Amino acid sequence: MELSLQPLGLFLAFIIRYFVIAGIPFLIFYILFPQYFDRNKIQSRLAKSKDFLREIWHSLQTNVILASFIILILFTPIKEYTNVYFELSDFPIWWIPISIILAIILHDTYFYWMHRALHHPAIFKKAHLVHHQSTNPSPWTSFSFHFLEGFTESMIFPLIVFTLPMHPIALITFGLTIFAINVYGHLGYEIAPKWFRHTFLFEIFNTSVHHNMHHSKFKGNYGLYFRFWDRIMGTEHPDYVKEYDMLQEKRFRVRDKSGSLAK
Repeated sequence: MELSLQPLGLFLAFIIRYFVIAGIPFLIFYILFPQYFDRNKIQSRLAKSKDFLREIWHSLQTNVILASFIILILFTPIKEYTNVYFELSDFPIWWIPISIILAIILHDTYFYWMHRALHHPAIFKKAHLVHHQSTNPSPWTSFSFHFLEGFTESMIFPLIVFTLPMHPIALITFGLTIFAINVYGHLGYEIAPKWFRHTFLFEIFNTSVHHNMHHSKFKGNYGLYFRFWDRIMGTEHPDYVKEYDMLQEKRFRVRDKSGSLAK
């Protein structure tokens, strides 16, 4: 199985992916039904149009950087030195979902330590401040990075393909999955179901509240997908669970017959 998508098509695919996966939630939560989802809103204040435009501009730049990394890896002689394989028969079919899970775990570890490094005073203003201009993030924030951070974020792809055997199907699925999770983290609204709080999953996975607190507080909650590293390293914000519970309590209150709010 050879790649049929050409470099120009890959650039366009990344741009389209950004506007579809970030644009649909933005349309639903910010344009069409903001009043319906008002109880889900993590921060009461609203971002401005100029913030959205700034985020889109920087995200387009990041998408170009990401696509360039993929092109360099898959469309140049470098490809021969990676662990990317093109024949499904080269590995058992069950390896595809396993490789995606391992790539996500590897990415979470890489992201945590890279993210903490970006918060070092000597680096923060030069690279990471662009992302933190979005103190009240939206779906458009998901790829809103300074050029230097976009480059650093993109380094996960060579790290993965030089570490794990990955089929293009796995790479594409990984890319779509991590971007969708990234949009959820920056959504600005909490959509986790009520039952989630009382399962072991809550102890493992991050939520939109978790990452939103990082944007509003600037410190703590450095993890991307999981709570592991923050909890191990003592960097999870001490008020995270309380903030999450307060928002969920607001979300799931019901109106009594008189129209007043009740639990």
